[in-house]
Amino acid sequence: MTTTLETSSVVDTAAGLSIYWEDLPVGTRYSTSSRTITEADVAAFAALTGDMNRLHVDAEYAKASVHGQRIAHGMLVASFMAGLTSRSIPNQLMEGALFGVLENTVKFPKATFINDTIRVDIEVVEQRATSNPGRGIVRFVRKAINQRGEVACELGATCLLKRREPATAP
Repeated sequence: MTTTLETSSVVDTAAGLSIYWEDLPVGTRYSTSSRTITEADVAAFAALTGDMNRLHVDAEYAKASVHGQRIAHGMLVASFMAGLTSRSIPNQLMEGALFGVLENTVKFPKATFINDTIRVDIEVVEQRATSNPGRGIVRFVRKAINQRGEVACELGATCLLKRREPATAP
């Protein structure tokens, strides 16, 4: 006798999960996994972008700088933040509702050095409806936190998301 198991399992349940505008009230927070920024990352970014600023590629020059050593490109750090964020489970659950990123802002309060490890702490700081009842705007603040607990980069991201239930007129 053969028994067949029906699979309306966790996988089926998880496949139907999505995060919409309504699910992201102000104060929502989550963190990503971490990543170490390597010598190879900095060299590849310099080659890819053509940004050969001596602070990034010249060890002797960088020793005499205010940093005392080479630093990673700020945009490399911001790019890694985007990658870490996109791999997070909340972001993956948002993909189906995300129409797009409307604006990014970036600040670099601390230098990021080769071999620093960063994670991204994410917080919803604004949620507002739009004139289209099927859409809403969410502003996130994403902070790259290094292994010393310092904020190395702060990125603001304003996103347009689908609403779970379109708003009705009052």
